[in-house]
Amino acid sequence: MKRTLLVILSFLLLSSPSLPQSKEAKQKLLTGADRLVSEFAGIVKGKRIGLVTNESGILSNGTPLVDALSKMKDFKVTALFGPEHGIRGAAPAGSHVDNSIDPRTKIPVYSLYGKINKPTPEMLKNVDVLVYDIQSIGARFYTFISTMYYILEAGAENHIPVIILDRPNPINGISVEGPVRDSAHRSFVGIAPIPVMHGMTMGELAKMFVGEGWLKDGEKPDLTVIKLKDWNRKNYLDDYSLPWVKPSPNIPDLETAIVYPGTCFIEGVNVSEGRGTYHPFLTIGAPFINSKDLINEINKLGTPGVELKPIKFTPVSIPTMSASPKYKDQECSGISIKVTNREKFKAVPFGIKLVCALQKLYPDSLRFRDSGFDRLMGTSSVRNMILAGDSPDKIIDSWQKELDRFKMIRKKYLLY
Repeated sequence: MKRTLLVILSFLLLSSPSLPQSKEAKQKLLTGADRLVSEFAGIVKGKRIGLVTNESGILSNGTPLVDALSKMKDFKVTALFGPEHGIRGAAPAGSHVDNSIDPRTKIPVYSLYGKINKPTPEMLKNVDVLVYDIQSIGARFYTFISTMYYILEAGAENHIPVIILDRPNPINGISVEGPVRDSAHRSFVGIAPIPVMHGMTMGELAKMFVGEGWLKDGEKPDLTVIKLKDWNRKNYLDDYSLPWVKPSPNIPDLETAIVYPGTCFIEGVNVSEGRGTYHPFLTIGAPFINSKDLINEINKLGTPGVELKPIKFTPVSIPTMSASPKYKDQECSGISIKVTNREKFKAVPFGIKLVCALQKLYPDSLRFRDSGFDRLMGTSSVRNMILAGDSPDKIIDSWQKELDRFKMIRKKYLLY
């Protein structure tokens, strides 16, 4: 009897779909950072390195790249450059980050978020090569893309080679969705004419920026991309044994990253995107929302691969995540988002349907931050169509020609 029970229990455990994939079953992957340390250290031999990184710049064994490089011989890290959220990733979104000294390595840290986005000649006076290693999440408005863009420009202007240590696109390298940013909406959350979901790695984007002449005056830096080894672009980050490190404070896990390219649009309206909770971008709401009505309206529009549940929440100040969230200390009603099938789920169409549903249900309460919403979309046409009552399908169709043109350009720069 005991033997029978053990057999049944073993079968249930092995067949349960809710069990996480074991580390042994996951695929191995070497990042550009891993390969710099293990295979290509010779390309920086004798050089003074300016390292652009944050807490996501780690080796596969979890060691921060800056710590690993600081202990190696034959070269020296002489300057660190931090993007939004800082070199160790602790600053809340949008907050000012000052220049400093890294407490672990005692190396000078220069902030590239705020008044200065591009390294100055003074910052680069002790730098022979710029090395970029930051995990992005595959969305155009993630500002690490803009930081890389300006690093490429700085390299070209100061005749300093740039090395991009490639990392996987964590939400896969196939999905390409959303409007292509137009020329009128160039900003730090839309530095280049690419769609919301570009389906590329940072190394591929760097080659595109240079190859298409998108840098200032068409400048072309001496660019090297140290490629990933054994990456399949159809995969997600958790298909590999790499540790998840928050690329920024409000992207705590991969599910949030998968949803973010769609729910980030909520930052452009007077609805909470979940900042001030521990599930940002998976939690959407406002005091004027009726959860049941919103869920019914979204479900009518057809949103495969996602489950929506009613939720009540009160945004609060959370150190390192959100100091002053929308509707701080006010109870909100809304939806909790759970991705049930990430192959079927389409983040950008979901985000469009969400905003359309809000506009239909609450036309007297919903307010757009016009410039902010348009910067995220990369165009003003989407907002205008939503306000005109156009259907989500019509809105999504409106950007397909530009998206197809981008896909043709994109093909030239895919490395995997």
